[in-house]
Amino acid sequence: MDIRKVKKLIELVQESGIAELEIKEGEETVRIRLSEPERVGTHVLHAPARAGHIMSAPMPAADHGAAAMAAPEKAHKDENVVTAPMVGTYYSAPAPGAKQFVDIGSEVKVGQTLCIIEAMKMMNQIESDKAGKVSAILVKNGEPVEFGQPLFVIE
Repeated sequence: MDIRKVKKLIELVQESGIAELEIKEGEETVRIRLSEPERVGTHVLHAPARAGHIMSAPMPAADHGAAAMAAPEKAHKDENVVTAPMVGTYYSAPAPGAKQFVDIGSEVKVGQTLCIIEAMKMMNQIESDKAGKVSAILVKNGEPVEFGQPLFVIE
C-alpha cells in the first residue's frame, strides 16, 4: 500500500475521532488505532466486506439547527418512528434529480419504500413497517446516518 494512502488514513482517523480503522486490500492490511485513553463516546463497528474487513465508527450527527430536523422528544401512541437499521448515507430518492420516495404528508403503506441507505456500496431500501401519514422527515438527502437514528415519523 502506498505510504501516501497510509498517511491520509492516519489524518482521517485523527480528524474523525474514531478509535480504530482497519483496511484490507488483497493480502495487504493496515490497522490504525488511536491510543488516547481519555477518549469517550466512540464505538467501533465491525462490517465485513467482500474485498476485506473494514472497521469504522459512525459519523457524528450534524447540528441541523432546525426544529423540523430535531429528533422527536417522545412519540405519541399513534406515531411510529422509523429508525436507521444500519450506518450509511441517507438518500431520499432512487437517483439524483428523481422524485423523492415520500414527502411530509405522504400516505404510506406497509412495505412501501421510504428511502435508501447506502452502506458499503450497497443500496438498501428502507420500507415502512406501518401504514399512515408521514408527519416528519428527520434527515436531509446525502447525510450520514447512524444505527438507530430516527429517520421518519409516521402517524
